[in-house]
Amino acid sequence: MPVIIVVIIIGVLVFVFLRILRKKNKSDDGNKGDDRNTVIREANRRLSQNPKDASALFSLAELYFKEENYDKAMKTYQVLIDLCSTNADLIEFDLTVRYAVSALKLKKFDAAYRSFLLARTMRQDSFEVNYNLGTLEYLKKGYEKAFSLLTSANILQPEHIPTRRYLGHCNFKLKKFREAADILRKVLDVEPGDKEALFILGQCYFELGQNDQAVKIFTRLRADPEIGPTAALYSGTIHLNSRQYAQAAEDFELGLRHAGIKKETALEIKYRLAAASIKQQDLGKAVSLLMEINGEVPGYKDTTGLLGRYRELNANHNLQSFLMASPSEFANLCRKIVEGYFQGSTVKITDISMNKNDYLDVLANVSTSRWDDVILYRFIRTTGQVGELYLRDLYARIRDVKAGRGFCIIAGEFSDGAKQFVEARLIDLVEKEALLKLLRGLSQREN
Repeated sequence: MPVIIVVIIIGVLVFVFLRILRKKNKSDDGNKGDDRNTVIREANRRLSQNPKDASALFSLAELYFKEENYDKAMKTYQVLIDLCSTNADLIEFDLTVRYAVSALKLKKFDAAYRSFLLARTMRQDSFEVNYNLGTLEYLKKGYEKAFSLLTSANILQPEHIPTRRYLGHCNFKLKKFREAADILRKVLDVEPGDKEALFILGQCYFELGQNDQAVKIFTRLRADPEIGPTAALYSGTIHLNSRQYAQAAEDFELGLRHAGIKKETALEIKYRLAAASIKQQDLGKAVSLLMEINGEVPGYKDTTGLLGRYRELNANHNLQSFLMASPSEFANLCRKIVEGYFQGSTVKITDISMNKNDYLDVLANVSTSRWDDVILYRFIRTTGQVGELYLRDLYARIRDVKAGRGFCIIAGEFSDGAKQFVEARLIDLVEKEALLKLLRGLSQREN
C-alpha cells in the first residue's frame, strides 16, 4: 500500500508540473506576440504624429530585419539613412550595413554592393563589410579587389570558414594555385563535405602537375550530379595524358551518363573519348563519336579532319595497321609489302630496323628475271607532308648499306623540296594513292 501511495503522489506532481510548464510556454508565446504588436502599435502612433520619427522608424526597421522581412526592412532603413544628415543620434554606418545586408538577402546585388562600398568609406575595419563586399567582388569577377577585401576580413576573423573558402577561390582565379591549395586544405579540415572546395583543390593539384593527388579527387567526385561531369573530364584527361587509355575511356563514359550535363562539357568529353578510342584502335567508336560531335557543332575543333582521316582508316584495315598498329604488326605489314612489291620476284629480307615508332627500314635482296639488286625500303608512318630532311637521311643510309636503290613509302605526300632532291638519285617516292594501291593488292593476295 505505501508503495502505491508514493507512485500516485509522484504521478500527480508530474502532471501538475507539466500543466504549469505548458501555461508558461503559452504565456511566453503570447508575450512575444504582444511585444511585437506593441512595437508596431507604438511606432505607428508616433509616425502618425511625425512621419520622420527616427526612434519609431528604427524600431520598425529592426523588427522587420529580425523577422527576415527584408523588403520592408530595406525600405525603412533607406528612410533612416536619409534622415542621418539632420539627426545626429542616428549612426549612418550601422544603418547602411543593415540596408546592404537586406539588399543582399533579396539578391539585389547592385544595391548591396553600392551600400557596402559606401559603408567601407566610413569604416575599413568592419569584418561584415569586408567579407560581404569581398564576396560580391568575387561574383563580379573582380578577383584582385575580392582578394584584398577577403584578406582584410580574414585578418579580422581568422577562423571564419566562408572567408577562407572565398579566399581560396580567389587565389585559384588569380592562378596562385599553391596558395589556393594551402587555404582549401584548411577549409576541408573543418568541412570535409565541401565538394566545391574539394573540386577546386583538385584543379589546383592539376595545374601544379600533382596529377596523382588530382586524379584521386576527381575520381571521387565523378558521381556527383553537379560537379561529376567536369570531374570526369579532368580525371579522364589525366589518364589520357598518362596513356592509361582504358581508364580514360571509363572516366569519360561516366561523365556522359549524367543527366542535365552542359552542352559544352558533353562535347569536350565526347571529343576526348574519341581520342581515347583512337588510341585503343577502336576506330568504329571514334568515328561514331566524331560524327555525333560534328552533327551538333559542325567544325568543332579539328573534328572534320579527324573524321575524314579515321573514317578512311576504319574502312581500310591495312592502312589502319600501317599508321596505328603496334611496331611488330607494322613491321609484319611492311615485310609483306616488300615481298609483293615486284610481281614474280624473289625477295630475301636481310635486315629490318625500327626507328622509335616513326619509320621502318627494310633491306632486301630482290631478284627478277631481268635484274638483281639490293633495295632499301623506308616506310614512314605519317599522313602529313614529308620533306627533304628525311630523304637526305635515307640517301645516307642507302650508301651505308651499299644498296643499289631506295623506296620511301608514306601515307601522305612529299614536299617540292623532297621531290627535287631525288631527281638525280635512285630513290622512288611512294605517296598515299600509290600506297593504297599496294595495300589493296596485298588484301587481294591474302583473300
